[in-house]
Amino acid sequence: MARETPFAVVTRRLLDAWIQTTPAQPAAAEDVYRGVLDLLSIKMRLTLITVEGGDPLRWHMKAIRHSRFASRVLNINKIFADCRLGDFKDQSFMRGAVIPRLQEVLVSQQPVTELVKTRLMGVNLGYDRILLPQKNAGRPKWIISSSCAQFMLSPPQRRETLDVADEAIIQLLVEGATAKETAATLGISHRTVEHRLERMKQRYGARNVVHLVSMLIATHLDRPSPGNGSAMAETADD
Repeated sequence: MARETPFAVVTRRLLDAWIQTTPAQPAAAEDVYRGVLDLLSIKMRLTLITVEGGDPLRWHMKAIRHSRFASRVLNINKIFADCRLGDFKDQSFMRGAVIPRLQEVLVSQQPVTELVKTRLMGVNLGYDRILLPQKNAGRPKWIISSSCAQFMLSPPQRRETLDVADEAIIQLLVEGATAKETAATLGISHRTVEHRLERMKQRYGARNVVHLVSMLIATHLDRPSPGNGSAMAETADD
């Protein structure tokens, strides 16, 4: 199997192509992204935002290359169907994680690379992203957005409070310990660990232990940070 190209390489190729363009002769978006299409892995997407007028809700996004990553949590390709930004299903995500950044690069006409941590359709997700605006002596006509998924975590079906023993078990599992190793570390029986895990799976509606751990991580991401209001606010929902 061929080795996948890291997103850092895709980013570098996009930047190299963008640098070659000039405001005096605004380039077509395809001139910038053409060279990376065959490098995009199953977790990567490339989208073209067409800028028309001053209202970002009327700007149009079109998938140039969908991700080929399948998930039961979210059908990303269906959610990111070609549409105006104002018609996107999750407007909280669009107004928090997308539009403000698009407006920034539109004004600066400078690229942005970042790790985005936000929520989409109630799911915590994180992804690397690069935004490239057209160089234009006037107003840019397009912005290229390419992203690579890092995590996608669904919250638990019910909110529960773990006791100290449960939290200790989950912490060790997150660190890579097996149930037997967890039992030995905590000085309890292997059966007790399995019983507690089974009880937690039932309480949270998890299919298995891996699903349980991912739900609990998502729960921690949702907890407010001191003086911040939201654990996701380090990117202002972007």
